[in-house]
Amino acid sequence: MNLMKSLIPAAAIVALPQMGLAQEAAATGETAQHTQYILTSLLFLMGGFLVFWMAAGFAMLEAGLVRSKNVAMQLVKNIGLFSFAAIMYWLVGFNLMYPGDGWTITGILGAFSPTSLEPVGLDGVETDLSYASVGSDFFFQLMFCATTASIVSGTMAERVKLWPFFFFVIVLTGIIYPIEASWQWGGGWLSEMGFSDFAGSTLVHAAGGFAALAGAIVLGPRIGKYNKEGKVVPIPGSNLALATLGTFILWLGWFGFNGGSQLAMGTIGDMADISRIFANTNMAAAAGAVAALILTQVMYGKVDLTMVLNGALAGLVSITAEPLAPSLFQALIIGGIGGVIVVYTVPLLDKMKIDDVVGAIPVHLIAGFWGTFIVAWTNGDASFVTQIIGFAAIGIFVFVVSFILFSILKATVGLRVGEEEEINGLDMGELGMEAYPEFSKG
Repeated sequence: MNLMKSLIPAAAIVALPQMGLAQEAAATGETAQHTQYILTSLLFLMGGFLVFWMAAGFAMLEAGLVRSKNVAMQLVKNIGLFSFAAIMYWLVGFNLMYPGDGWTITGILGAFSPTSLEPVGLDGVETDLSYASVGSDFFFQLMFCATTASIVSGTMAERVKLWPFFFFVIVLTGIIYPIEASWQWGGGWLSEMGFSDFAGSTLVHAAGGFAALAGAIVLGPRIGKYNKEGKVVPIPGSNLALATLGTFILWLGWFGFNGGSQLAMGTIGDMADISRIFANTNMAAAAGAVAALILTQVMYGKVDLTMVLNGALAGLVSITAEPLAPSLFQALIIGGIGGVIVVYTVPLLDKMKIDDVVGAIPVHLIAGFWGTFIVAWTNGDASFVTQIIGFAAIGIFVFVVSFILFSILKATVGLRVGEEEEINGLDMGELGMEAYPEFSKG
């Protein structure tokens, strides 16, 4: 042993422990990267299936707020729009939203291509361990795309044809949403300008609200919604229990919507931030519901359940643009004002003769603007002016393109069902079946 040691140069003897430390540090760093990759991928998958559950929430909310003769139609629209969104986001949407080479000629050509996943077991490839798997990222982002289309469905309920609606969904999820979302989340010009939208108050919710507004204007109100004197005729929904269930499902799914948008779960700081996002998201929803509950009692002498449900949703939309930075008290204020917005803007839309069956425009568009604007209050990196510019840019783009597309559909294949179909219900007119067949048979 002593003889062997005497044959090794002194410098090498000194270097041996250092080499061991370097190897140990490299191994530790590699393990940390693996952990980050695994946990962030897991966050996307868990957040993604929570946001997927929101599709059920939208379906139940809409089924409860339309009349029984139109329930099956709303259910078909909701499962259909999600399925079309899944295919279109794979076919073109994901790469269009995240153009690898940026918005160059080469990048755009490459963007119009289907999404490819890593090989099974990552065999023969070196993946970026600093982020997450492509499959988990694609899955998570797809859910946001589908949510945008769900918003449009409720506004245009009870009078829109099925296949023209699906054609619009195909364009919205494959082209319109990915383009405007790329401006911020794809490293586009809004991101470079300093616009901030953490989880999509504008990119998802207001965008869906603007598309819904365009559709409602082109489509026109339901028969009987406004009488000859211009007064609003209330059209109650078929099942407020379903609508309430849908709201709770959406509330639950929102934890994945906002929490997953942290986009990292590899450190204790990330975990602390995700838990903070959950708490703020919940507080804003509760505040929105309570604000709508109290305000309807004061204004109308009775609590309006549909307003309370939409108040909770408006609180959720309001906090979505920045759920991390606010304190719980600030989240309460932001969500509470969202609830107030709904109570005042729902009747305002009726005065403008814009028939929004489920109140999606006040909840997603107006509360989406409020949530986007107020980011500058809690996030020092944002400015009120930049927030307004970003909201306006996305709003103008989505509304104009949607309005043109709806107008083309109206002029060609027709957008609205016939008067007799609408009166008898779209379930029988468009589908030839009913959600509650026993009811009609007495």
